[in-house]
Amino acid sequence: MEMTGTFTFESAAEARERYESIGPTAQTVVREVAKAMAFDREEYDERVDGDVVEIARDALFASLLEVRVGSREEYEEWRERYDGEVTEVGHERVDRVVWHAGPTGEAVAATFQDEEAAAVATLRRQAFGRLYRELLED
Repeated sequence: MEMTGTFTFESAAEARERYESIGPTAQTVVREVAKAMAFDREEYDERVDGDVVEIARDALFASLLEVRVGSREEYEEWRERYDGEVTEVGHERVDRVVWHAGPTGEAVAATFQDEEAAAVATLRRQAFGRLYRELLED
């Protein structure tokens, strides 16, 4: 089993704190992308608003979530020890699984066969949507 990413949280408060802390980074990323696209001041002001920066912050946060990647057996061993609810997508006969446990007793998992990078990226988006979106809005 391997782990990839950096964000894992023991509490909802810790997740909110980290989410808030990457706001300035998201704003910098958006500004630099707009600069690379040759937006002048007027176009920047017209097209870049708080929603754009929030989407960037959501994407950054999700892309940094710690995800475990392992065999079906490793996942099943973890699941036996995990006390919370797990939402699993995919087919149970697939050999590989990616998963992430959030701070509130819920986890998400997805099966995959070959495309590990795609599975990790997809799982991170699912984790954000299922485990963090509402939690971070509070």
